[in-house]
Amino acid sequence: MNSNLYFAPSASILPMVIFKKIQDIQPYLSAQKAAGRGIGFVPTMGALHAGHRSLVEKSCAEGLFTVASIFINPTQFNDKEDLAKYPVTTEADIAMLIEAGCDALFLPGVEEMYPGGSDTVQTYDFGYLETVLEGAQRPGHFKGVGQVVGRLLDIVRPGRIFMGQKDYQQCMVIKSLLQQMPGGDKVEMVMCPIVREADGLAMSSRNRRLTEPQRAIAGTIYQCLVSIQGKKGNGNFAVVKKECEDLLSDKGFIPEYVALANADTLALLDDYNDSAPMVALIAARLGNVRLIDNILLT
Repeated sequence: MNSNLYFAPSASILPMVIFKKIQDIQPYLSAQKAAGRGIGFVPTMGALHAGHRSLVEKSCAEGLFTVASIFINPTQFNDKEDLAKYPVTTEADIAMLIEAGCDALFLPGVEEMYPGGSDTVQTYDFGYLETVLEGAQRPGHFKGVGQVVGRLLDIVRPGRIFMGQKDYQQCMVIKSLLQQMPGGDKVEMVMCPIVREADGLAMSSRNRRLTEPQRAIAGTIYQCLVSIQGKKGNGNFAVVKKECEDLLSDKGFIPEYVALANADTLALLDDYNDSAPMVALIAARLGNVRLIDNILLT
């Protein structure tokens, strides 16, 4: 069966081509490059939302031939239950990508990505980034992220990769990956702004797992980040941190971290430091759903 599928929902939208095999997508993308088109890449695990769509639209707006991937990567889940619960909405995802103007979709299976098993695929060392915040809370997570993104970049070979700021630490991991992997210096990572719901909740595939009562209070995380940002000029971060932790706990969250860090290195800060760019980051559980968010303090 041919792995290339064509979708043309209307005469005004060009077809998006779907590939399931590396041997099919690589010559196709090589032909696009030969025709003078730059390649923009948006890697995803599906369950797409407006945040993902914004990445595709950003790539398209820059005039790039835009490729998205959907692959739920098992090696980046340190919690197997989390993997089992990850939402699969492939048909809706395809429709969203088409509407966003995506040119091609890579939709591989696990055997295509890891034909000899994941143990045979290159891994990378991200040093400090694997020891703090998300790295500390999710051991092995960034090893899996680096492994799958490195594999995807080797397959797609784009000029630019578009990532969302919501996963700030992951963006830093991808920057490190590009510095380590062969040919990574030819790829630019573009970090795009967080897309939020009306109450400030950062859009995430996990949000659909929230119950209605949980969803009603989920925006509290963003309120805390705004408070941290607002008190930058004359606040004491230790005090603000305690206020945020108490508020989250009172609302029913289980805070994992409320942190302030150097935005360039992710070195944790004890207090505000106007001499360096800063980012505030929060992770908290609401029921069995883990939410993360951040805000740049500019």
